[in-house]
Amino acid sequence: MAVYPGTFDPVTNGHIDLIRRALRLFPRVVVGVAVNPEKGALFTVEERVQMLVQATRPWRGVKVEPFDGLAVAFARGHKTRVILRGLRMLSDFEYEFQMALTNRGLDPGVETVFLMPSAEFSYVSSRLIKEAAALGADVAGLVPDFVARRLKEKLKNSR
Repeated sequence: MAVYPGTFDPVTNGHIDLIRRALRLFPRVVVGVAVNPEKGALFTVEERVQMLVQATRPWRGVKVEPFDGLAVAFARGHKTRVILRGLRMLSDFEYEFQMALTNRGLDPGVETVFLMPSAEFSYVSSRLIKEAAALGADVAGLVPDFVARRLKEKLKNSR
């Protein structure tokens, strides 16, 4: 089993691709939706959990739940030694490498496993999707259709 922690604000097709491919390597993937008020998420943690549950419904072996605190504590709480992280571009590497080493320092028994996204999702990020959608761009193909609709509604209601 592996845990895949993140904010998922919102879940993208890149996240879904990573979960789908992780299921080839691990019998179970627990997706941890981070409760992090400092990040100023557009969607509430409950909304993000619900969207991930809907996006991953077709697959057995996926559990989605919120978590607060350290990723290593989340992994330990699920009795796994694997934290799953995605690496899109070289720019992700420095941050993710630093985080993996910090996590290893906090708990040497927990390892970080990196997966690269499929090529068509290598540039997709939640932050850029929110920015593009806020400027009126059609984000279809970058997020599931139901997420695109919710994003449009959320941005319209936040103006």
